[in-house]
Amino acid sequence: MLINFNEIPERTAPGMNGGTGEMTAKMFMDNGGKIIPCRIHMGGSIGLHRHETSDDINYIISGTGYAICDGKEEILTTGTCHICKKGSEHSIVNTGNEDLVMITIVVER
Repeated sequence: MLINFNEIPERTAPGMNGGTGEMTAKMFMDNGGKIIPCRIHMGGSIGLHRHETSDDINYIISGTGYAICDGKEEILTTGTCHICKKGSEHSIVNTGNEDLVMITIVVER
């Protein structure tokens, strides 16, 4: 299967999951999960939320920030990968002077 993200419209989400600022994303979704190339803009965050039915994998392409997963802070930089396992809760914050660019893979299980 080929997914062409050039053909998927980009959407802007203000205050994702009660976070701050904005993020933009393109999303592919099927029964197995989601693939989401996205950018948390400078000063933005994804608010604290729980993954009841899925693992959430976030690979950082560029930018800096941190995730808080089950109360533990993890520093996010280019080339790192933050995983929030099913049943865990997390948030992601952009702390840099540019977008925090990542690919998020959500695996339903």
